[in-house]
Amino acid sequence: MFSRRIGIDLGTSNTVVTVPKKGVVASEPSVVAISLDDNKILAVGHEAKEMLGKTPEIIKAACPLKDGVIADFRVTEALIYYFIHKVTGAVKIFRPEILISIPAGITSTERRAVVDAALEAGAKSAYLVKKPVLAAIGAGIPINSPAGNIIIDIGGGTAEIAVISLGGIVSAYSARVGGNKFDEAITDYVRKKYMLAIGEQTAEKCKIKLGSAILQSKEDKMEVRGRDLSTGLPKVINLRSNEVTEAIQDELRETIQAIKKVLQETPPELAADIIDRGMILTGGSAQLKNLDNLLAKAVGVPCYVADEPTTCVIKGIQIVLENLDTYKRSLIS
Repeated sequence: MFSRRIGIDLGTSNTVVTVPKKGVVASEPSVVAISLDDNKILAVGHEAKEMLGKTPEIIKAACPLKDGVIADFRVTEALIYYFIHKVTGAVKIFRPEILISIPAGITSTERRAVVDAALEAGAKSAYLVKKPVLAAIGAGIPINSPAGNIIIDIGGGTAEIAVISLGGIVSAYSARVGGNKFDEAITDYVRKKYMLAIGEQTAEKCKIKLGSAILQSKEDKMEVRGRDLSTGLPKVINLRSNEVTEAIQDELRETIQAIKKVLQETPPELAADIIDRGMILTGGSAQLKNLDNLLAKAVGVPCYVADEPTTCVIKGIQIVLENLDTYKRSLIS
């Protein structure tokens, strides 16, 4: 494949790559496996995720992004290089222009790190657009209208909340809470209650199958396997839906507080628009059962899950890429 423009939704959990007129060309976990002996990259994406929690001491499988920002510069560079190489192929006649999504609350230093990683990985130039704006564009919200729209994009590492009007962000907040924090909370809960150590992937399966933001009258159950902390031997337990709900309460409260914080900083005229239009929920964690109902009840504003919430940001990137010259003036840093 060949392209002079590439869009990358660089997420804490997953990285999605799109090319104009071709659509999504790659979607893989944001995981890199490294050999500690010679500091060599062994695997990226799906192959590296399979290694999580299963590697010997000489191999480390890790996510180079933490809470939506770069935690390991070199490994992030390797991740971006891998996706550029996958899209452009071995023969690079032109260095591509790259558009990358970033959290709303990113600092100038963190922003510079993303640009540097992209340039070092082989980009001719790198453009950054804030994730809530892209999610709003992808969800079909008319961001250029003189009316307030609130978008809540909850991914793997961050919950991005922003009020958008006339094409720009009026008030925004990035809470370091998302799908990964839910997984960690489930792992901690199972460890404390059942003295059972479980891996990241097991916790994620529990969240997907049993997770709900509100307690259920009819509960589901799931068999969970791990290591007994008292004996060190393998052990099996049955986990229930309401236990998962109980486990993630702190993370849900943090998300609600972040939304309230943004709304408290919103001008009255835009706040009135938001009551009429409601809150739009996007991102992978928007799929958590009953999350929209919980947020609507806690904030007092209707909440709706966008169509295909997991793809809103990448759809926004596709639209911006196809109209790059227009958006360069208004949105892009």
